[in-house]
Amino acid sequence: MYELRREVTPAAPFRLPVLTGADGMVRRRSGVLERLLHHDGVPVVVRIAQPAPDRVLLGARSPAPQAAAHGIERMRFALGVDDELGPFLRRHRDDPLIGRSVRRRPWLRVGRRPHPFEALAFAICEQLIDYERAAAIQRRVVGALGRRWRGWDGRGEALRDMPTPSQLAGTAPARLQSYDLAAARARLLVRVAREVARGRLDLDGGEHERAWRRLRAIPGIGPWTVEMLALRGQGRHDQLPAGDLGLLKLAGRVQSGGDPRAIAGEADVRELFAPYGEWAGLAAAHAIAL
Repeated sequence: MYELRREVTPAAPFRLPVLTGADGMVRRRSGVLERLLHHDGVPVVVRIAQPAPDRVLLGARSPAPQAAAHGIERMRFALGVDDELGPFLRRHRDDPLIGRSVRRRPWLRVGRRPHPFEALAFAICEQLIDYERAAAIQRRVVGALGRRWRGWDGRGEALRDMPTPSQLAGTAPARLQSYDLAAARARLLVRVAREVARGRLDLDGGEHERAWRRLRAIPGIGPWTVEMLALRGQGRHDQLPAGDLGLLKLAGRVQSGGDPRAIAGEADVRELFAPYGEWAGLAAAHAIAL
């Protein structure tokens, strides 16, 4: 068994997340986060702790050193440990919309997924439904189809990882419907998984815009889904999921002078966050946190 440890000094104020998400893939015990990942089919368990504000400890255990290194690199990305946020924090600490959040929560990050496909698959699950229902669907998909690990002796409490694109590509849409995923989105998830599994859709490469164009050509994939992939799966702070209901309500309140029932349009959301440019996605996370 191979073990790898890294001590990292965050590039900006950082706080290890308290909430682990509703999909059941991240476990928190005594302040330590634990996540199962895979690299070329090889399992790796990554544990992350923050013993001091300026220290983050990451440890990975796997049968292969490449898998251990991959796991640490992916969790550093997911947590945003290395994000250099200084320019954003200095520029917007007194901003009339998000300044209060920036001052109170300089450690705030966009919640990311370790791999782009995970972000894309779950964005499809979240289309046009509320978060609680989407989270329940995600838990069912991961619980039924995800990869499991019960400790190296096979006796521990199970950790789960996302199903591979190949697994989802070979899943009958009717089975996904049984987890409460709408029929159209079940078919869409299988189709997208097939595109990734067959190498026709490269989400991990550096040519993000090319992958986005290919995705948009698939019926059922709209701007919001692509922007969620970009923001949460590819680390693109410049991408804004303007169709998000929370942002539509936020822009409505701003436009109406505080009416909690007002809902704006996507164009209004984009106009509201246009001044933040390359930081629009992170600015939106601060605005929602207020």
